[in-house]
Amino acid sequence: MQVILLEKVANLGGLGDVVKVKDGYGRNFLIPQGKAKRATEANQAEFAARRADLEKQQADLLAVAQTRGEKLAGFALTISQKAGVDGRLFGSVTNLDIATALQAQGHEVKKSDVRLPNGPLKNIGEFVVSVALHHDVVVDINVTVAAEA
Repeated sequence: MQVILLEKVANLGGLGDVVKVKDGYGRNFLIPQGKAKRATEANQAEFAARRADLEKQQADLLAVAQTRGEKLAGFALTISQKAGVDGRLFGSVTNLDIATALQAQGHEVKKSDVRLPNGPLKNIGEFVVSVALHHDVVVDINVTVAAEA
């Protein structure tokens, strides 16, 4: 299936690119999420007419993400969890826990924005966690996992 990308999609392409994707990926994710349209003649003509608006919209989203990223860069977050004497947690700290704690501090972060490449945090200590606010804006925050008293 060929689609026209309406925004930048990681590992696929940028705004306006016509790319070939698997049918399921296009039908079930890209098109329903508004990230792409089928690459028909009519849709290509419509995209050409709307290209400037879409570029402006993407530039605005990037500017907002950069502003949020500047506020969040280097932020230190402390999360308390129950832990054993050896420093291992009873459970783990997931991206949902980190996103919820950041929202409580007044930052607009979704669960899917928090990146934990090595999986959930299962020990007490300090960790550097990436938060992807936009495809081009990724900031690192310091997460300290402490034992609950």
